Amino acid sequence: MKQPKAVLCASPLTIDKTSIFFLFLLLYSHFASTVMAHDDGAFFALTGRDFSQSRLFKEHGINIDGWLSMGGTYLTSNPDNHSNAPITFNDRSGEFQLNQLNMYLERAVDMESKHWNVGGRVDLMFGTDSRFTHARGLDNRWISDKDLRFYDLALPQTYLEVFAPLGNGLSAKIGHFYTLLGEEVVTAPNNFFYSHAYTMQYGEPFTHTGALFSYALNENFTLNAGSVAGWDNFRENLANWNFLGGVSWTNDEATSAVSWSVISGDTDDVLDANRTVSSLVISHGLTDKLQYVLQHDFGFQEQATATGQDAFWYGINQYLIYDLTDSISAGLRGEWFRDANGTRVLTGNPGDYFALTAGVNWKPQGWLTLRPEVRYDWADAKINPYINHSKDHQLQFAMDVVIEF
Repeated sequence: MKQPKAVLCASPLTIDKTSIFFLFLLLYSHFASTVMAHDDGAFFALTGRDFSQSRLFKEHGINIDGWLSMGGTYLTSNPDNHSNAPITFNDRSGEFQLNQLNMYLERAVDMESKHWNVGGRVDLMFGTDSRFTHARGLDNRWISDKDLRFYDLALPQTYLEVFAPLGNGLSAKIGHFYTLLGEEVVTAPNNFFYSHAYTMQYGEPFTHTGALFSYALNENFTLNAGSVAGWDNFRENLANWNFLGGVSWTNDEATSAVSWSVISGDTDDVLDANRTVSSLVISHGLTDKLQYVLQHDFGFQEQATATGQDAFWYGINQYLIYDLTDSISAGLRGEWFRDANGTRVLTGNPGDYFALTAGVNWKPQGWLTLRPEVRYDWADAKINPYINHSKDHQLQFAMDVVIEF
């Protein structure tokens, strides 16, 4: 289950200072958009150098890159403990958060090659997001909560990739890697919104350890299948292997896509208890500027409740993204997540969780993205889940900045 680790409270950085920080970034981004004539990474824009273009890296096809994601959230009820719970990731109100400082080293395999070739990737993430993506037996051994408060370290990916020129091309990813399930991902540059949907936070795994094979059936269909050591697990309970796989389709014009993914197998903590989650994601370009995405997840777990009963969870997310200009897009996300037995969001608190989020992405440079948003959450649950369990709703304003190196 995607549950945050226990954290300690300390004196926060006030929202006033965060507002000043964002004002500085707005002024800087306006200046950058008028004087910088290229859309390379921030490091190249500032120094004129690119590590990946060094002779050593170019000879071996190695790329070193990364990003920085940082922001702040203001909850209108202004709770004393500065908690946005049960929202995770941007989970602090009135505090500045360095969410992700992520660096990665990658050698991509050549999918068009007629020969065998080998690649791989290693990611290292520091920030307040890291504690939500921990894999047991690996990331929970880095930093104690007492050391850096909400900040932590994670190694979310470290895998070897092998390409075999069999048929249309077969690739194998072996090691520790992000999940296939869902529309939203952990990596900040690959999401439209700063905050995340309940389904992504509580209904799906983040990472897997094992092997995943991918085969292009033709130019439109791709098949994925493999075996992994459960959810968010690196080396504990390695006997509980799960099937991970699915199929994806993209039309010839790349304007529509459908993917279905599933993970199924024994859970980590209950013997011979199956847990299965499937995720269907459909995207379609309604016009050249308007994109629609629909996601439906369904999850089931045997013996999940305290009384040994089975549990279910499911939800629907919908997204509309409209490109106002080449550098500005507006987005709307509506979601419903049903925690039927109180095993996913808040233990022992079954209910329905709803959220409506509206936001903007502004890219004054290819390497710089500003993501302001407003989000309203409400729930029909046994116990009020918001504002220290005092309310059934909450309203928050948030914004982050993503700088790609």
